[in-house]
Amino acid sequence: MLCYAHRTTHPLNQILKRRCFYACHFVSCALNTVEFTEENSNSASASHCYVLVELHRKMRIHAKSGCVGKALETLNYMAYATGKPSVKDYNALLYCYLKSQKVVVNELIRVYLHMKRVGLRPEALTYSAIFNGLVSIGCLQDALLVVKEMCRSGYKPSFNTLSKLVKRLLKSESLVDLCQVVRLMIGLNYFPSEPMLNSLILKLTRVELIHEACCILNSLLYKGYFCSAFVYNPLLWALCKKGDSHIALSFLCYLKKRGFLPNVCSYTAFVYGFSKDGSWNEVFRVLDEMKGTGCKPNVITYTIVVKYLCDDGRIEEALDMLDEMQKEGFDPDLVTYNIIIRELCNQNMMGEIEDLVSLIDQKGLSPDSYTFTALAGGILKRRKLASASKLLLHVVSRGNNVDVAVYNVYIHSLCLQSSSRKALSLIESNDRGFIPDIISYNTILSGLCMESNIDIALKLLDKFDWPAGGPDIVSFNTLLCAACKQGNSSMVQWVLDHMEYEGIKPNVP
Repeated sequence: MLCYAHRTTHPLNQILKRRCFYACHFVSCALNTVEFTEENSNSASASHCYVLVELHRKMRIHAKSGCVGKALETLNYMAYATGKPSVKDYNALLYCYLKSQKVVVNELIRVYLHMKRVGLRPEALTYSAIFNGLVSIGCLQDALLVVKEMCRSGYKPSFNTLSKLVKRLLKSESLVDLCQVVRLMIGLNYFPSEPMLNSLILKLTRVELIHEACCILNSLLYKGYFCSAFVYNPLLWALCKKGDSHIALSFLCYLKKRGFLPNVCSYTAFVYGFSKDGSWNEVFRVLDEMKGTGCKPNVITYTIVVKYLCDDGRIEEALDMLDEMQKEGFDPDLVTYNIIIRELCNQNMMGEIEDLVSLIDQKGLSPDSYTFTALAGGILKRRKLASASKLLLHVVSRGNNVDVAVYNVYIHSLCLQSSSRKALSLIESNDRGFIPDIISYNTILSGLCMESNIDIALKLLDKFDWPAGGPDIVSFNTLLCAACKQGNSSMVQWVLDHMEYEGIKPNVP
């Protein structure tokens, strides 16, 4: 009995049609003819295999070209053979498609749905291929959905799969998805690496999701996870910065019971938190504990204590701390000295300032703009205008890398001495690359008004090369105040008109 192959309308070339025709012819005859010879049977089997190989090759070519539709059509031609197309064929299609560098989300989903439609159950490799494709094009939320579907299907994602997703999510802003993946890892008894966990905790604490960070770390600790202080220090710092130093201390005690050893950075977090709160008994207790455990305070620890002692006006204790710091073998840096100089100026301790400046010079440190700004600011507060101007003129004359803050203090000192024109000349000369800011211009306007030169100030308002945001409400309030004092209604109206033009509303009804 003759058997004819079913005619198809799929757009394959004539050679492929002929191969399919002969293959189907041989297969049908093999099923229906009992008295086939051994030679004919072998020939049919060989042709059958050849067609499948050819179809598989054609499918891979289409997939590598990014033509998923044609690749799926080619898979359909395999349906005449028992067990074809198989899950492995779909996996091969996905693998080749990923190599095309033309991956599209909808096409990946199309392959997955086509597979389900023909009654095939995706394997772990199938999910992995789809996952890798989604990650490669940055569709991280979709990749997470694939991982969840993989778990529901009874497959366990590998550690590398989840780690890859965590690393990509760490670079994004999807904190909710990131936490979901980490919790999934913990649920599967996978422990994130220390750098990965550190990055996660840092990311969470920066947006004040401290509770979430604590829960994740606690879940890991419950499962026997052990990590260095590198991981939990950001959490201690976040709590202390928030003012929850006592909660942080309780957490550290919990860690100690589990065998964790805090380091200098851990203790310094508590020094910072308690110093900021003014809890000096707690600060000195922490310092004593550090020394008792052999974890000596470092320059940063001492500088924090010195700063907050100075902020509290406890300059004598700050100087004692400076001495202790040096006895312990730590040389204070310029930041530490600048903090103390600022407070010495505030308390008019000029003799101590001279001693400290000499000490800085002996240690080979070069005073920076902050040093001189602190000195000049303190001197100005004591109304020693000539001394401040002389000091700042020396700094400005030196030139290189002078901060705009130094220039502004110098301009302020000149204006207080009724030398606003001299300050104006400094700005106009653009000396040594000095670029004035809004504060610079406002200081000169204020100085001119104090000298009753409001006419000049009004002209300069339009003449100044204001940076972005200027002139501001401070500029106009300065001029309005001076105009009102003179009782000059036309000047007042002129200033109000300019405010309206600049889109600035009066801040006083």
